[in-house]
Amino acid sequence: MKIALIVDEFPSLSQTFVLNQIIGLEVFGHDVHVFAEKAGGDIKIHDGYKKYGLLERTYYYCMPKNKIFRLLKGIFFIIKYAPNNYKVVFRSLNIFRYGKQAWSFKILFLSIPFLERGPFDIIHCQFGTLGQKAVLLKHIGAINCTIVTSIRGFDITVFLKENPGIYQELFREGDLFLPVCQFLKERLIRAGCDEKKIVVHHSGIDCSRFEYSQRQRIPGEYINVLTIARLVEKKGVSFAIEAVSDLISRGEKIVYKIIGDGILYENLKQMIERMGIEQQVKLLGWKTQEEIKILLQESHVLIAPSVTSEGGDQEGIPNVLKEAMASGLPVISTFNSGISELVTDGVSGFLVPERDAASLADSLAYLINHPNICNEMGKAGRMQVEQKFDMYPLNKKLEELYLEMLRNFKVDRNRDRRYVP
Repeated sequence: MKIALIVDEFPSLSQTFVLNQIIGLEVFGHDVHVFAEKAGGDIKIHDGYKKYGLLERTYYYCMPKNKIFRLLKGIFFIIKYAPNNYKVVFRSLNIFRYGKQAWSFKILFLSIPFLERGPFDIIHCQFGTLGQKAVLLKHIGAINCTIVTSIRGFDITVFLKENPGIYQELFREGDLFLPVCQFLKERLIRAGCDEKKIVVHHSGIDCSRFEYSQRQRIPGEYINVLTIARLVEKKGVSFAIEAVSDLISRGEKIVYKIIGDGILYENLKQMIERMGIEQQVKLLGWKTQEEIKILLQESHVLIAPSVTSEGGDQEGIPNVLKEAMASGLPVISTFNSGISELVTDGVSGFLVPERDAASLADSLAYLINHPNICNEMGKAGRMQVEQKFDMYPLNKKLEELYLEMLRNFKVDRNRDRRYVP
């Protein structure tokens, strides 16, 4: 199959789930192309990008910011592509239907990479917010294939809250919707998506890349605590810092490392300094997957203190939890979105209410004082991830879903299609 993945940014270290899907499809022998609005700003690039030549098969549909250059390039595209694709080109310029998106050349610039690299069998949009792009491409005739849309959290929570009804056309035109957890499936149904078009499909990790090991900690030894997250509100990192600070003030020996970056970096840095815990709590910025693997092996506990943001933004199921559990770490997280579909409270980790620093502190204190239970939880966590969240069986399932859709698509392209899993 020839597959196009639409993403917002590529490459991106914070979206390893996209890379895992691409690699899986490549391993199965499919021809995968990536279409992104912008290039990622990450200097540290995962080895998989180079190994599979993904950078050479990534195309950007962003428009030049300089209006004169944009106009000249747009005219060039019209002259070059109109002779063989005149319907697509002139539909993209239909100001009566598309308004500013047409006269600004936005739709034209979006369509050109697909004209150059197509046709495709599957268009897979990695977030609901990108699904409208595929519908638009279908309307102007730039694509004629099945449309798959992954739903990952923000796209069906805060974005839909801010833009009521925005997905109605996507729900009608899209062929398959893949929420990453049952919680998001229920949100999709409430938003008006046909349940027959929905299949819960978890984001997977490569379990073979994460070595399982039991953690040995001598009583009285420092406990190494880890968080891996974008530093944004819904990750709830400030509550974990508050919890760790409380335990330090009680005399607990803790080293807390926070991997990630984001708009709250300076706020969290000032919070740490204000509490006087700079020696114990470290903001490390982004790390590569290889560096993260090492830090996971050096740690005793992972905290993922996710919350619902003030705007309503929620997680799906954070991949960092899966990676930590695959490594044998007990985890502490919250009853947020689909997290309880991964972490069994009291078995593979602890779940506490959102925004509850005291409960986070109590759970961490329990693990500090009961080192034996850490290994029991770590073993249970590894088993859960292997059974439900390993990328290889999940990618095989994705391939099967693609093939079933293609069979339905070829039966009758002209009738309204309804995919029944």
